[in-house]
Amino acid sequence: MRIDARQNRDRLLSAARSAVTEQGADVSLRDVARRAGVGMGTLYRHFPSREALLETLLRAGFDDLADRATALGTADAPGEALMIWLREAVAAAHEYKGAIDAMVAAIADPGSPLHASCQTMKAAGGELLKRAQNAGEARSDIDGSDLFAVLAALAWLRDQPAFAARTDLHFDLMGGALLVRSKTP
Repeated sequence: MRIDARQNRDRLLSAARSAVTEQGADVSLRDVARRAGVGMGTLYRHFPSREALLETLLRAGFDDLADRATALGTADAPGEALMIWLREAVAAAHEYKGAIDAMVAAIADPGSPLHASCQTMKAAGGELLKRAQNAGEARSDIDGSDLFAVLAALAWLRDQPAFAARTDLHFDLMGGALLVRSKTP
C-alpha cells in the first residue's frame, strides 16, 4: 500500500474510532470522512461498507478477547474466569456505542465481514463456559450461543442511559445466573 493510502486509512480508522465512541455505530460515514480529512471516495476505497469499517475497528478487540479467554482457560477457578471474561467482553462491546446490534446481526450472517471475528470471540467464550461446566461451576443447560446472548443483553443495557447507574447490579444478576451456586446447609 502506498504511504499516502496507508496514512488515509489510518486517519479514517482514528476518526471512525472517535466518532463511533462518541455517537455510536450508526454514525454518519460522511462525518467519519470529514473528520479524517478525506473524501467519501477515499473512505469507500478503504472500507466499502459501514460493516467493513466496523469489522476493522472491532476485530482487534475481538482477537484480544479470544486471547484473554485462552489465558483465563488455565485459571484455578473456571467460574470466576468466565465471569472475568464476560465482564471484559461487555466492556469491550460497550466501547463502541451501538456496535452490539452489528455484532448480533453478524453472528447470524456468514457473509458479514464481522462474522468470522464474532464467531472466534464467541467460541473462545464458549470454551471458558465448557471449562466452568466441566468443573461443576456453570449451568449445564446453556451453550456458547446463550453466553453470547447474555453478553449482548448486558452490553445493550450498559448502552442505555436510564440503566447506567445499575450496570454492576445487572451484571451480577445476569452473569451470576450462568453459574451454579453451591447449596449451603
